Amino acid sequence: MLTLKNIKWTAPEGTQVLKGIDLEIPDNKIVVITGPNGGGKTTLAKIIAGLEKPQEGSIIYKGNDITNLDITQRARLGISYAFQQPVRFKGLTVLDLLQLASGRDMSEGEACDYLVRVGLCAREYIKREVNSTLSGGEIKRIELATVLARHTDLTVFDEPEAGIDLWSFNNLIDVFQELRDRRSGTMVIISHQERILSIADTIAVIADGSVQSIGDAKEILPELLSGGPGCVQCPKKEVHYYGGISR
Repeated sequence: MLTLKNIKWTAPEGTQVLKGIDLEIPDNKIVVITGPNGGGKTTLAKIIAGLEKPQEGSIIYKGNDITNLDITQRARLGISYAFQQPVRFKGLTVLDLLQLASGRDMSEGEACDYLVRVGLCAREYIKREVNSTLSGGEIKRIELATVLARHTDLTVFDEPEAGIDLWSFNNLIDVFQELRDRRSGTMVIISHQERILSIADTIAVIADGSVQSIGDAKEILPELLSGGPGCVQCPKKEVHYYGGISR
């Protein structure tokens, strides 16, 4: 289990982004964190991964305090982070990347299996470089294949739907559902997408740097969509957040 206790983070220019986040992420669940833009979701994801450090609070993972560990040290403990815009690697092939992700030598046949699972024609991609010739949808699917190959205990996805086509998005949902059905690891997903919210076990709504509501997805999602008690208004109090959920 991952436990966040009183997490506070202030941006360099002085804006307090996170104002005391308390959150528990159970094992082998899909937890989707949603809420208005600017509410602190991506900052929280980076803090979980070790890309940012909180000024106050603690992060407990499997009973150990990892607050001061960096992203590399957390990766060794089984925490991985999928970027909103995946990194490209000139000179590195897709096969190389999958082998690095898995931490072992991998046959082309096994690597192809991972690519097929994310909807890519393996023969066309296995020897391609992970560079600017790949589209946004292609690079997202390849990154998802590396997540499958690495099989970490906890994976954080920052708006995985950003910048990809409908076909790639459908494959993304299929892989999330496959991982959920297998209960193979915990996923924390930052998203506004209703289809991603609908496959969650737990939904946490974060707005204005605080957890506004958290609970079973079957209870929280209808409230977000209908504007009920779980709905969060934007900071200007003009429109309800549920109107920002993408369908």
